[in-house]
Amino acid sequence: MKYTYNPSGVCSRQFNIEVENGVVESLEVIGGCNGNLKGIAALVKGMKVEEVIERLSGIQCGFKPTSCPDQIAKALASIKE
Repeated sequence: MKYTYNPSGVCSRQFNIEVENGVVESLEVIGGCNGNLKGIAALVKGMKVEEVIERLSGIQCGFKPTSCPDQIAKALASIKE
């Protein structure tokens, strides 16, 4: 199933996520640090949603209380609900 999530507090503007049977099939990030986020998208592809949430939750960007990886975890947690 395909989902769209609008992150907050980060440079990214939108996440397009496809999840099937609890596994991340694809992640597209609009905005943000292009190369880093393409790398993260490649790494999470094929991972279980729960594992991605566990690994990325709580990561901060500089002095911000969140980050793009943290927002990806939040997006997946909202999908899981």
